[in-house]
Amino acid sequence: MSHATDAFVSPRDSALRTLTVEQAAIGGLKAKLDAHFDRACELILACQGRVVVTGMGKSGHIGGKLAATLASTGTPAFFVHPGEASHGDLGMITPTDLVLALSNSGETAEVTALLPLLKRLGVPLVSMTGRADSTLAHHADAHLDSGVAREACPLDLAPTSSTTAALALGDALAVALLEARGFTAEQFALSHPGGSLGKRLLLRVADIMHSGERLPRVPLGSPLRDALLEITRQGLGFTCVVNADGTLAGVYTDGDLRRTLDRHQDVLRLTVDEVMTRPGRRIAPDVLAAEAVRIMEDGKITALAVVDEHQRPIGALHMHDLLASGVI
Repeated sequence: MSHATDAFVSPRDSALRTLTVEQAAIGGLKAKLDAHFDRACELILACQGRVVVTGMGKSGHIGGKLAATLASTGTPAFFVHPGEASHGDLGMITPTDLVLALSNSGETAEVTALLPLLKRLGVPLVSMTGRADSTLAHHADAHLDSGVAREACPLDLAPTSSTTAALALGDALAVALLEARGFTAEQFALSHPGGSLGKRLLLRVADIMHSGERLPRVPLGSPLRDALLEITRQGLGFTCVVNADGTLAGVYTDGDLRRTLDRHQDVLRLTVDEVMTRPGRRIAPDVLAAEAVRIMEDGKITALAVVDEHQRPIGALHMHDLLASGVI
């Protein structure tokens, strides 16, 4: 039997309504922040072990994301499925840990079943629920209220506004802890070595420079022809020119070659000393690769000589190396 349907709602109108309801849900959290939030932060900061996040269903998905956010911002954390916890995974929780449990109703059976065991372990419990009078909230050492007026779902059934609010409140908790710990961008990079931020903050010139046989160099006084052959052989667009004591006298680059051809008729009679760039841009091996990018961009150059503390060339760095390493 067919049923009459409501008046047609366009997809865009539906989306706007959803966003409006969820925006209101997040905004409503501001009034719910109280001393329990401060207490939750104090408990987590005092925790000597790890924050064990748990939750069932959609709350579990939010909990998994929260555990990952905490772990990447200075608070060791991992997620445990509450159903699996009752069948052996509870052994992952030690007396030095803290449990952060999520449940919109605060009555999720798989989560509340853990309460007696957590009490026996003496593990602090922080709850995040949509009901301050729920079982989970009642037994928690600190309760975070993520309650919303209604779901964005027109049936007021599917977890939508409630999960969005829990996600936002979890982010607020993670950021508060991050700031309380004085967590730095460098520490964040250590947890993200494979990401672009990690590469910018961790990779140093020494990690990606060409050295040894791949270092282009010719002695001061060399015929220009030798410098050109060295540039071609190494394929880095320049060569170092070194003094008799091994220190860097200057560099000769592809750009210098263009200027040489423009100014001199018989280039084969020239020595590299006459046309090289002095003293030449240079960089130390322990400098961040990101700083090398800035130097190249500011100087409108594509390569740098890498020198030690005595100004002896020990490596060569090209813009292509920075691109290949993911620094840019």
